[in-house]
Amino acid sequence: MADDKTVHSVTYDLLRSLGLTTVFGNPGSTEQTFLQDFPDDFTYVLGLQEASVLAMADGFAQSTGEPALEYLHTAAGTGNAMGSLVSAYRAATPLIVTAGQQTREMLLPIRIWPTATKRSCRSPGSSGPISPHGPRMCPRRSCAPMR
Repeated sequence: MADDKTVHSVTYDLLRSLGLTTVFGNPGSTEQTFLQDFPDDFTYVLGLQEASVLAMADGFAQSTGEPALEYLHTAAGTGNAMGSLVSAYRAATPLIVTAGQQTREMLLPIRIWPTATKRSCRSPGSSGPISPHGPRMCPRRSCAPMR
């Protein structure tokens, strides 16, 4: 075997070479493999909610002038952090934001938003530059009745 490198070790080597040894996050089950055998020369800043964790990464990056690495927990964590992410974006803070995602086996078999139609349900100017998945207004026939 010429090289026993793994994706895990190569990722940490890359982060180390870029000087990204402080990681901010609110870990869940999807981040377990990333945090397994966490290197001793890295610092993990733990928070209890994604908005505050992203705000900590924002403050760290602004105070040091260096990029900060933020690891969000899945799509829900990304949603929780959107307010802080918009603030960091407006302040031109150098952030690298990643988000874990469940394996296919853990995803719900039924999609919440209808995808059968090719028409876009997106309202103009909703959250365009921030997220490709903004608020949507869908045809009434595709909504469940509220009681």
